[in-house]
Amino acid sequence: MTTFDHSAPLGATGLPQPSRWVCVLLGLFMVFAGLMVLGDIAFFTVISALFIGWMAIAAGVFEVFHAFWTKGWGGFVWQVILGILYIAFGVVLVSQPLTGALLLTYVLGVALLVSGVIRMLIGMGRWQQGGGIMIASGLFGVIAGLIILTGFPTTGIWVLGLLLGIDLLSHGIGWMTLAWRPAPAAA
Repeated sequence: MTTFDHSAPLGATGLPQPSRWVCVLLGLFMVFAGLMVLGDIAFFTVISALFIGWMAIAAGVFEVFHAFWTKGWGGFVWQVILGILYIAFGVVLVSQPLTGALLLTYVLGVALLVSGVIRMLIGMGRWQQGGGIMIASGLFGVIAGLIILTGFPTTGIWVLGLLLGIDLLSHGIGWMTLAWRPAPAAA
């Protein structure tokens, strides 16, 4: 016989909702971390590049091992090449984090510019279905991409840290907002 604890309200995911104090503590920690990052965005840009580098190395090593584990699946050579590329990219980021941050920032600028143009084209094609929001989103992406690319290489020193700080702040505010949700109605 299986029993279930129905004392915690379930959210949209079917998982129990965290308690208010957990949400507040997590939110406060993330806001504090976001403020710390925004206090020295150049330092945390380098830290971000180092973290991404170590994760790329780990992913590359796993990809190579996975290729040997699953030889019969096909694509062995491609998996090994992909793993080696991940490792090489990670080594560049770890050994030269400032250069890596510049590289990541440049790629981010190009990606924002290209994705912004594509979103604007999609929005124009879907104008009758509310494409204006997609056009505005694309315009924001184009502007962000142009700011990064026209200010390059200077933007490479601060963009990743700024985005990380803003993300941590907004994530923390989101958790604190969740903590102040109204109590669920008793059933």
